[in-house]
Amino acid sequence: MRRGFGRWAAMAVAALLATGTLTACGEQERPVREVAADLPTAAPADEPQEAPADAPSEEPPAVAAMGGRPSPSASAKPKPAAKPSRTSTAPLAKPKPPTETQVPPAPPKPADEGCKPSYRGTKASQSQVKAALADAAARTYWPTSAPDIRIPSALMKATAWQESGWQSNIIACDTGVGLMQVMPATAEWMNQRFGQSYDIDAYRDNAYLGGTYLAWLTKYIGDMYFESDYRLDASLCTSTLNSCLLNAVIAAYNYGHGAVAREDQPLTIPNPQYVRNVRALMTECECLSF
Repeated sequence: MRRGFGRWAAMAVAALLATGTLTACGEQERPVREVAADLPTAAPADEPQEAPADAPSEEPPAVAAMGGRPSPSASAKPKPAAKPSRTSTAPLAKPKPPTETQVPPAPPKPADEGCKPSYRGTKASQSQVKAALADAAARTYWPTSAPDIRIPSALMKATAWQESGWQSNIIACDTGVGLMQVMPATAEWMNQRFGQSYDIDAYRDNAYLGGTYLAWLTKYIGDMYFESDYRLDASLCTSTLNSCLLNAVIAAYNYGHGAVAREDQPLTIPNPQYVRNVRALMTECECLSF
């Protein structure tokens, strides 16, 4: 969720693609090798089915706060989500004004080169992490204004592996915390924005915070550049990195929304290697088999 840890992650993914393993954070660094530019065109689809609108929700309170889910009534019936009507899936050359006026803080400056991460608390097991990420991916984050937003399970897993190697108790030199390497300032903003109290040090809450941020970025960038077409579908991407919402959301998770989506400016991918790494992990990560 911030720039500094991307260096370790980029190195780790390069090693993954070369040897089939990912070096744990804090181990001896290896030279970074460029990931192949030909990106995968599809990610594993293992997302759970959405529950009926009138069924009891298993969402955390923040989910309802995001979309302002109305109270059930006898006469009101849920309206089906509008399907994308665009003739092109490419981003708008001139974006629309952002719909979200409350935005998260900018990411911090990268940490010093020689700094090593630290650890606190108990590390969650792979099975615990897998369940937490799957639960976060299953959420309907914007049930009223954008119920069709879904965070692919493969994206959650790949982002967590890129950011932390699934180490729930790791603290980066730039203060990124845990599984999704959530910045404390970003966590505070998310909790204030949606009236919640997620604990950044609890691995489940950390996964929810990461998923919530990915969903917020999907809404923010999707409204500006993709006319509210929120599909995070790899098949919509071309070899040009700024061609699809998926790549833009990945880039913004690492570099911040302001570096990717700017008013009156074309969609920008300032961190292509990070995007290539996560995209590769969405289909090749050993974590997909856990």
